[in-house]
Amino acid sequence: MTQQDLSKLAAEDLGRVHVIGIGGVGMLGVARLLLTRGIPVSGSDIKEWPALDSLRALGATIHLGQAAENLAGVDTVVYSTAIPADNVELAEARRLGLRVLHRAEALVTAMNGRQVIAIAGTNGKTTTTSMVTTVLQHCGVDPSFFIGGEFADAGVGAHHGSGPHFVVEADESDRSFLLYSPYAAIITNLEADHLNTYGDMAGLEAAFREFVDRVDPSGFVVVCADDAGAARLGEYARSTGRRVFTYGRSVDANLRLAEEASDVAGTSYVAELDGTKLGAVSVPVPGIHLALNSAAALVTAVKLDLEPAKAVESLAQFRGVRRRFELKGVAAGVRVYDEYAYHPTSMNAALSTLRTLAGTGRLIVAFQPYRMYRTVAFQDEIAESLGMADQVVVMEVFGPGEERAPGQGGAPLARAVPLPHEDVVFEPSWSAVAPEVVRRARPGDLVVTMGAPPISMLGTEILAALEEQRVDR
Repeated sequence: MTQQDLSKLAAEDLGRVHVIGIGGVGMLGVARLLLTRGIPVSGSDIKEWPALDSLRALGATIHLGQAAENLAGVDTVVYSTAIPADNVELAEARRLGLRVLHRAEALVTAMNGRQVIAIAGTNGKTTTTSMVTTVLQHCGVDPSFFIGGEFADAGVGAHHGSGPHFVVEADESDRSFLLYSPYAAIITNLEADHLNTYGDMAGLEAAFREFVDRVDPSGFVVVCADDAGAARLGEYARSTGRRVFTYGRSVDANLRLAEEASDVAGTSYVAELDGTKLGAVSVPVPGIHLALNSAAALVTAVKLDLEPAKAVESLAQFRGVRRRFELKGVAAGVRVYDEYAYHPTSMNAALSTLRTLAGTGRLIVAFQPYRMYRTVAFQDEIAESLGMADQVVVMEVFGPGEERAPGQGGAPLARAVPLPHEDVVFEPSWSAVAPEVVRRARPGDLVVTMGAPPISMLGTEILAALEEQRVDR
């Protein structure tokens, strides 16, 4: 559909909606948004996912397995970039002439009529989107939101709110963020990623400029002053006549972080807006990069004319996002965390903080690379990041639909990690990873499962194996 057609389409106009791959995090969110607006939804997936029960409770019909007959009575079919063109349901929908929408197009129909706040950037989108949502909720405006992860405060990644705002994580990986027309946009940073889509950094930056062009001229753009790419986009936004506000450690940032401190309990700083102190900000999650995310949320709230004191107060209640410094549990004296980072920059930030959390213990990383093109392009940088750990277990690359050429994949990445040979291992067998991690761990250590989505399931296996080992002893 054209963007003009989408702008006239309300979610209630979609009729009966069928979501292909409904168990995926993003698709779950779309289904939840539609269901909570009273729109009938069905969906299919090739396996059962724990979160599907929550959709059933809202009235969704879930099909395990994908088949043409699942589309009986359906008016609109929603798919994602991960769904191949020859998928049986997608092909049948097109044969029948049904309305077919990409996930982002379906989101646009849910956003229409709301004041959209879109968060974009190479790293930090999910956490920043969650923080903006937390601040708006605490200020009493009940926003709708769509987050590419599970928001710990709500236990879900999407919500249909009663307020005028819609907070959305804007995904640049497949250009879908260029469908949105936000009133306010946050750009956390701009670094090389998704070059399989954009070709090179120039192509990526051109897309972000187009994203800036889609911001309502009466709205505003928020950028991180400390990031060169984001700062360039801020200058571009100014050249188009849009209002631009900056945040960061830089002395010329509109919202500056002063008197920063970080420990295992979280981060804190004094927020100064154009030279005026807004107050002491405390965020109960560790890592200075997360303090920067909170600053983006804070300046956005202030520019939306929300009460600064309440915005500052709300950040102290932020509980985090699943797969971002998520403590899975403790067994046999070993703490096990899960972390989504897979890009070198986010890996460096996460591992620096995890190194602090480890204290006198060792840091053990089980890493599943995400996408072959990224692993090949950033192999040296990813290996360098993994070198911050004491022990590393590298899994094979998770890259659905990608082919691995000779000399590519997890094995060469493991060899490139700058640690002694005995401290790094390539383990391609899923079932062998937990035993390998447990063999290396000892009381006081910190283990983190890091990388592609599937590895998030490994933490419970590691905890069970640690507990079993403790009992056997």
